[in-house]
Amino acid sequence: MMRFRYPAFWIPALGGLICDRLSKIWVVTEFQLYQSWPIWPQVFHFTYVRNSGAAFSLFSGGSSWLRWLSFLVCFGLAIWAWFGPRMTRSEQLGYGFIFAGAFGNGLDRFYDGSVVDFLDFRLILFPVFNIADVLINLGVACLIISFLRPLWTRPRSSKPPLS
Repeated sequence: MMRFRYPAFWIPALGGLICDRLSKIWVVTEFQLYQSWPIWPQVFHFTYVRNSGAAFSLFSGGSSWLRWLSFLVCFGLAIWAWFGPRMTRSEQLGYGFIFAGAFGNGLDRFYDGSVVDFLDFRLILFPVFNIADVLINLGVACLIISFLRPLWTRPRSSKPPLS
């Protein structure tokens, strides 16, 4: 039986990818393009839109290079998880979530040239996004925590304080 190195990378990577794919399949089969279902009216809706760019519709129409960038990131992260140096659990989680989000949006770009977005927070006028975007942000948050953790977990000095 093959044992995965860094299960805290692979479990969120595969679990997140499955959640992203299932949510997008649900949206595409249950909604018409631009259809919106209010969950909490004027605050949060499910609204089916397509984004041919990156975050906040940057680089709209640039899906040909974005699709390759997504998979290049995923390939690099998979190699890092398989052969890279020792990682903390929060680093594994962070890179795993980023892998899932990049792969999920990359699949959309390869399949249809645009990404399915549907999470619509209207209270703060935020762009419509998807589960893959949430996963990427969770991953970045995990990495920030991982990199900042040494700052607040320094060992205490054994010297008595000066009086």
